[in-house]
Amino acid sequence: MTATIPSLESAASFLQAGATTLHAWAVHQTGRLGRFCVWAIVVGAGLYGAALGSWCAPMQALYAALKLPLAILLTTLGNGLLNGMLAPLLGLNVTFRQSLTLVLAGFAITGLILGALSPVALCLVWNTPPLAAATQLASTEYGFLQLALAGFVGLAGITGCVRLWPLLCQWAGRADIAGRVLLAWLGTNLFLGSQICWVLRPFIWDPAGAPRFLGREYFRGSFFETVFNALLRLLDF
Repeated sequence: MTATIPSLESAASFLQAGATTLHAWAVHQTGRLGRFCVWAIVVGAGLYGAALGSWCAPMQALYAALKLPLAILLTTLGNGLLNGMLAPLLGLNVTFRQSLTLVLAGFAITGLILGALSPVALCLVWNTPPLAAATQLASTEYGFLQLALAGFVGLAGITGCVRLWPLLCQWAGRADIAGRVLLAWLGTNLFLGSQICWVLRPFIWDPAGAPRFLGREYFRGSFFETVFNALLRLLDF
């Protein structure tokens, strides 16, 4: 049976794979699929993180290139375990290993999308004056940059999950079960992923200080509070 499965050789073959092929990879080539997905996340999210951090300093670009893939991989681990418990309750019969592989595949798509968006992010960063010039922490330009760069990550994350919809339908055998599982995965990805990103700060939420990997103040505040404040600045409230 495994001899008829198309080989996973490139990002193109992964992105073009249908539900049947993805299902076969997840069941029969779990290790190979997992290694490819980790590679896609590290490279794609790393490029996007480097574009984010380049607005502050070259060292911050390196830190962000490490922290954004790390945030995604930690979110994958947490959600893989959590969704491994939720999916059977919602009607989808998957093991913890298969759940982790499915979540990892969704985030691999996210990573590849972020890699493709890294030139766009770099263009935004390049055309926003640094803090030492015209931009201030409370300025509209900084709020727009925050929301745009975080919005790209959110859009890529949703796209990565939704791309698994045909696979979930085939695996579950019913669209309503697949829909419940997909919504549960989107919710857990949002809340867990945003909190991990808030602690690691791969984004440019606090560019005023010297470049650093982690700071004590990173454990204060909230991702959603910061996004809301940036939105208020953008709307000039």
